[in-house]
Amino acid sequence: MRSTLLKALGPALAVLLFPVMAMADPIVGVWKTEPDRKNLISHIKITACGDNFCGKIQSAYDAAGKEVQTPNIGKKLFWDVASEGDGKYGGGEFWVPLIDVDAVPQMTLQGDQLMVKGCEHLVCAHQTWTRL
Repeated sequence: MRSTLLKALGPALAVLLFPVMAMADPIVGVWKTEPDRKNLISHIKITACGDNFCGKIQSAYDAAGKEVQTPNIGKKLFWDVASEGDGKYGGGEFWVPLIDVDAVPQMTLQGDQLMVKGCEHLVCAHQTWTRL
């Protein structure tokens, strides 16, 4: 009886627990970007979004560290990025605000460093983000 109950509930429990497992992923948190072409640094909040991950621009700072307001704060920077194992993440889409294009993201997590790369056809850009 017990084994029959576990077999019946197993798939349902897996579906219920997957978002909890995604939230515990080491990519979840707030990350500091490198300065962009406007010399602004952003804080990106990465969260579990369904079965995958998304990142939202939480705040922006000028070269002196003073918080600045930009129209991009609160917007999604990437979405539908999936864990590929071994600290690698990919798939989904990445929005590049400075040139207003979508790119294919590739991310590699090593400790408190997240190497972020986005490619649109043959043109690629990359940054290393630091966990806050």
